Amino acid sequence: MERGSGRLSRRRDDEMKHQLQGLLRSGHPTRTEEWHDPEPVAEDDPEVTTGRVPSDRFEALRLELGRHLARTPFPAHRGDLIRVLRERHAPDRLTDLVAELPGDRTYHSVQDVAVEVHGG
Repeated sequence: MERGSGRLSRRRDDEMKHQLQGLLRSGHPTRTEEWHDPEPVAEDDPEVTTGRVPSDRFEALRLELGRHLARTPFPAHRGDLIRVLRERHAPDRLTDLVAELPGDRTYHSVQDVAVEVHGG
């Protein structure tokens, strides 16, 4: 008999192995309640987690800007936006895109910034 310092009893350990057998054999979740299973990533989801902002997809750009500029007081100038993006650890690619904006303009919303970054 093995006497270790495990957190679980032998019976509980066997129960957990039994619960995982279906998952391990089939390669996909086997629960009947779908809300237990994590939702897979959709093909058309923006590439938010990679830090890349595809310049040809306006919606992804606007989403990424909105995620990092949420609760930013508008109207704002380019310097204010860059400062907020750096404070919130936005991807460098996104900060660089905002840094290329004209410095004399005032932006009234995330939509204005996204339109200007995307090419007007």
